[in-house]
Formats: sequence, structure tokens, C-alpha cells
Amino acid sequence: MRRLLIGSVTVVMVLLAGCSTRSDSNNAAPEESGAGKASAPASGGPGFGTLKDVCGKGDAKPVTAQGITDKEVKVGVFTDMGFNKNSEMVDAAKVFTSWCNENGGINGRELVPVTHDAKLTEVRQRMQQACKEDFALVGGGAALDGLAAKDRVACLLPAYPAQSSLAPAIGSDLQVMSAGPYSAYFQYAGYYNWLLNEKFPPSKSDVGIISGDSPVTKVIAAQFTESIAALGGKVSYSDLYPAAGVSDWTPYAQAIKNKKVKGLVFLGDFASLAKLEQALTNIGYIPDWIDSNSNSYNSNFIKLAGSALGTQHNYAELFATHPLETGDDNPAIKKVKELFARYAPGKPVTYPALRAFSAWLLFATSARDCAELTRRCVYDNAMKVTDWTGGGIQAPFDVSKQDTPSKCYTIVQATPEGWKPADFEPDDGPYRCDAPVVKYKGDYGKPVTLADVGKSMSDLK
Repeated sequence: MRRLLIGSVTVVMVLLAGCSTRSDSNNAAPEESGAGKASAPASGGPGFGTLKDVCGKGDAKPVTAQGITDKEVKVGVFTDMGFNKNSEMVDAAKVFTSWCNENGGINGRELVPVTHDAKLTEVRQRMQQACKEDFALVGGGAALDGLAAKDRVACLLPAYPAQSSLAPAIGSDLQVMSAGPYSAYFQYAGYYNWLLNEKFPPSKSDVGIISGDSPVTKVIAAQFTESIAALGGKVSYSDLYPAAGVSDWTPYAQAIKNKKVKGLVFLGDFASLAKLEQALTNIGYIPDWIDSNSNSYNSNFIKLAGSALGTQHNYAELFATHPLETGDDNPAIKKVKELFARYAPGKPVTYPALRAFSAWLLFATSARDCAELTRRCVYDNAMKVTDWTGGGIQAPFDVSKQDTPSKCYTIVQATPEGWKPADFEPDDGPYRCDAPVVKYKGDYGKPVTLADVGKSMSDLK
């Protein structure tokens, strides 16, 4: 068990902040539901960015469904905060539901968030609990979510997570993502096309990958290796580091120098990356670029890497989410910051928190438009959305095509002064929308389907 916990540290650091998805073939278009759509939501409710009347009072019709009373809707929020001490999913749930309930809830019903702390290894136990109590899962994420994907699908519990991590969960049935990535496609195609073919062409044949030594990150490393080749690059150096940590990163830095690595992919925790970059700087070696991944998109990485950021060139992609640093000109980002200051003072607004808000908004507006609040109605409404932006939190995403990769992406760069948008020639506000499609050829696992558990969409009520 100790080896499992140690080996999973990297899983938490890499996946919980960096992944989020749903995809693959799943089902065709949902069957028509008898729930129907309300003629109009309650008027005069609060707006959020470009969204109108997100929450508000109304005449909630009595229903007989798990997690719903005439006054409340119980929704589950998954987290690993008992293990990683990171409460951002729970914070986002508190902030959104407090704001929504203060303004009338979902047509008069209050949202009641229920925290399911998986503590990394207890994801199945928490899912089994959620299956007995919740109406839906919203705005959360667990690093080992794939271990409980079959439990969730079998109990017909819809999920609208902020992020999804393991192959059985990514793209699983009854899971609706408000943005990518996708189980069958490389989620960073636009970003890596820019790195390899535009910004740093001389690095194409000298890419290195260092990843934490865990089964999950080994799979991710294989996906990167295949996808980099598909984009015309080549991985010339690959190595693992103990997920428990490294006392001296100098040997790794020296190996990178000896192999003449020009582009470095780091799949691990940002504290370890900061130490590696300090070691690289100390021996005087500077790759053209380092993909520090979105897990490092926070102020702590800036502090830990320190002066090395004045030498090393760090980039990260944000899945077409609006950068926090330029949020003052974006009403939706400003709104999130204002609501956090009001309902969770002192808690930081993070990239995963923005993704959680987008998920909450998708769920709330889909539920709002149900004349009779049922799981099927909310799911069907969400799957009809073709240009979701979360009110302006992200680039438009076609929720109805969960297996079709978006062409839009956002790239940020780390500097000693903090993160800032990279100079990647965006063509739609802060986004660039010309990403190529890179589909995996290797077998990296399949998402759980309703058919896998002997059910179909007709069972969802």
C-alpha cells in the first residue's frame, strides 16, 4: 500500500490539474426524453458573463428522484483534498452554489453540494456512496477516477466534472465535459504544432520526456511520443524519476545536456520540475523550451523555480481557457474573482477552479431549462449545447460532440514576474483556433460504456 501511495503522487500532480475529458464513440445522439424543456427559465435571475438568468426563483414541480426534494438538489463534488490538501474543487462548489442559491437556486430549489473526498485511493467507496444519494456529480475531479467509472455508469449517475483523468473515465458514458480533452485524440496538438513547427523548429528531432515512475504517467509518455512523431518530431531521450522525489536532480540535468535535448516534456509535479530547472541552470544548459504542463500554472511554481525562470523557457497549454492574468478585460473571469472574494475570501482562483465553474454553469443552465427536473432532462439539455463558453471562461466548445477535438488553444509562459500569455499569435481573442487533429493509433485504454454494464440510454430517467 505504501508503494501504491508513493507511486501515485505523480498521478495526482500530473492528472488532477492537467487533464479533463470525455470522448470516443459512446452512444449516438441521445434518445428523446419525456422530460421536455421548460418554456422559459425564471426571469430576472443573475447573469454570468454572456449567460443570462443562470439561477432564479420558480415553481419547482414535485418529482420523485434520488437527490431531489421540493426545496433542494443534492449534487456530489469529487476531490482528493484529503490526500493532496488542495480544496479548489470544494471551494469552487461553495462559491458557485452560494451565489446561485442566494439568487433563487434552480427554479426555486437550492443546490446542496456534497463533498466526496476520495483521498486518492478511496474513489470507489465514495462513488458507491454518491450512487445512493446524489442527483448528479458536478464540478469535481479525482486522480484515479477511472477506478470508479464502471460503478458510476452502472448506477446511472450523470457527471459534469471539472476534469477527468484515467482511460475508463475519459469519454465514459453519462459524463459531460464542458471542454476537452478527448480519449482518442492528442489534446495538445495545436500547442505542440506551435512548439515544434513554428516557434522552435530546430528542436523537432531532439525532444526529451521525463515522467514520474507510475503506470499512468508511462501511458501518457507513450501518447506524447506517438503524437510528437505524428507532428513531425522525434523523442530522442526518455527517462523516469521516482515519484517519491529526487534528492539531487543534477544527474538528470546532465543526461539532458549529454543527449542535447532541445525540447523537454515534463510529466510530474511542479516542485520537482522547479528543482530540475535549477539544476539545468546550474550546469549552464538551456533547452529551447520546457513544457511544464498546466499543473505548474500557479504562483507556487513561480516561487519555487525562482531565478531559473529568467534562463529557462517554460510554456503550458490551458485547454482554451481564458488566462487569469488578462482576466480584468473579461467579465466572466472578473465575476469568478469577485464571487471568490465574497464567498471564499482568501481562497485562490485557479485554473482548475475556472474549469469547475464552467462545469457548474453548464449543469445549472441545463437543469434550469427542465420543466420536470430529471437526470435525463439535464443530460439531454447539456448534450444539445453546441457553442459553450461558460459565459466567457473558455473558447466555444461543442458539447454535443464530445469525441470531436476543439481547434482552439491557449498558451501561457512562465517568467520570474509570473505567468503571462505567450506570443503564439492568437486569432480569436486570447485563443488560437487552428489545431491539427492527431488521433492515437496505440491502444491506451477504453472508456466505460452503458453497454459494458448491461444498460442503455433508455434506462436513464
